[in-house]
Amino acid sequence: MADQRSARAASPARARKKTAPRKGPEHAARAACQSLEGLIGHPAEGVSAVRRSDDDGWCVVVDVLEVPRIPDTTSLLASYEVQLDRAGELQEYRRVRRYRRGAADE
Repeated sequence: MADQRSARAASPARARKKTAPRKGPEHAARAACQSLEGLIGHPAEGVSAVRRSDDDGWCVVVDVLEVPRIPDTTSLLASYEVQLDRAGELQEYRRVRRYRRGAADE
C-alpha cells in the first residue's frame, strides 16, 4: 500500500515537463564580459546596458579598461556593444566609444 502511494506521488512529478530556466540579463552580462575579455585581451570594468535584441538574443554594452594610467582618472576606457544569441554565444562586437575615466558624460 505504501508502495502504491509513493508511485502515485511520483508519477505526476515525472509527467511534468522539465523546462530549462530561461537565461536572463545577468547571464547575458557575464557571458558578454567573459567573451569580450577573451577576444580583446583587456579587462572588463562593468556593464552599462543590457537589452533584448530583435532576434531574442541580447545586446550588452561592456565598459573595458584599454590603457591603464597613473593617476587612475587618466586611464582610457572604451564601451563595446556585444551581440549575443539566445544561448549567450557571442555573435559580434564593436567599439562604440572611447573615453578618459575622469571625463564626464556628454
